[in-house]
Amino acid sequence: MPDRADFEGIVREHQSMVFSIAYHFLHDRPAAEELAQDVFLRLYKSFGALESAEHLTRWLRRVTTNRCIDYCRRSKLMPRIGLEQVPEPSSPSRPPDPMLSRTLRQLVASLPGNWRALVILKYQEEMETEEIARALDMPVGTVKSQLSRALDFLREKASRVLGETE
Repeated sequence: MPDRADFEGIVREHQSMVFSIAYHFLHDRPAAEELAQDVFLRLYKSFGALESAEHLTRWLRRVTTNRCIDYCRRSKLMPRIGLEQVPEPSSPSRPPDPMLSRTLRQLVASLPGNWRALVILKYQEEMETEEIARALDMPVGTVKSQLSRALDFLREKASRVLGETE
């Protein structure tokens, strides 16, 4: 593991990942920036315990996700708009990137914290199920079942909000 002199380089290398997870989780730029600073402060304090670059990345993902969940619990962060108030899309065409869709962002924001973390890590960070399990210190089966429940919930809400029926 690099020494503390390399800390700034490590921060530069991983800051976009940490901010991206926090921003997609919180949908609040100032809160995501503050949370990212807190994560890197924790990294600085725990720097000697990290064993490798892979361990560092897993550690950052886990701490960022857990800090996001903690932030939401403390502030009782709820979606800023009710799902019933989301306007229907003006055209039936699908956006090229589903994470850019305002409706989908609002639906993901309505998920409970743990489910939201799983969806963000899987689809925004493009992590494999096993990577998510390691990052969050959860059994792979739990990740799969919770992710499945979260996706079922999203499908149900999307169906209601968008007026689509299967």
